[in-house]
Amino acid sequence: MALAGAGLPPPPAPEPPVADTPPPERADRPAHERTYFALRDMILFGDLLPGQPVTIQGLTDLLNTGMTPVREAIRRLTSEGALMLRGNRRISVPILSEHDIKDIIFIRKSVETELARRATLVITPAQIDTLQAIDAALDSAISAGDIRAYLRHNYQFHTSLYAIADAPLLTEVTDRLWLRFGPSLRVVCGRLGTQNLPDWHKDILSGLRSGDAASVAKATDRDLEQGMVQVLAALDLPSRNAPSAASS
Repeated sequence: MALAGAGLPPPPAPEPPVADTPPPERADRPAHERTYFALRDMILFGDLLPGQPVTIQGLTDLLNTGMTPVREAIRRLTSEGALMLRGNRRISVPILSEHDIKDIIFIRKSVETELARRATLVITPAQIDTLQAIDAALDSAISAGDIRAYLRHNYQFHTSLYAIADAPLLTEVTDRLWLRFGPSLRVVCGRLGTQNLPDWHKDILSGLRSGDAASVAKATDRDLEQGMVQVLAALDLPSRNAPSAASS
């Protein structure tokens, strides 16, 4: 059964995709790597909305690179489930179903809470200070209503915390999941605004400073569950067996 976002404003009209200037640490990477990460960021932070068709040539122009690096990036991201091929040399971000979102919630609650718990056991005061600075930047983005900055800082907070756990197989799972739900989160932010988004980061930081792994895991669970439930409530989601507009 599809869920409807009754009483919520309609989603904003899709804006033309934009590509950010690559960070300095990527400047010296080969063209195919820079292209992959640039396109990955566009998906992760919702510059490509679910179901929004984009041509391969359009991405080539947007990313200011050749056709070969773009095709390689598309191949990699398609294998990761972040993109799907459509007819007429077009691609799009898949539209998630209600069942997809519920599966993502289940996996995130299992994996990300464990990463947060493990990180608590080994984190240093300097690393906590870094996370607090990221969270302060996130708060500024919320106050300014800057959706793009909010999404980036929220992602940075979580991935920085999980990296401390030093569990590469688990972080690889979370990386792929964030690629799957990131575009939908951008739609939710556009509908609800940044002021109405859950934020349990202060509780996470408090638990980290006291070394309370259980409270950190609990706060992480609440943070991610509330965000994903908002995705479920705010989007008109197709059931698993319903035809998707992106597959037409």
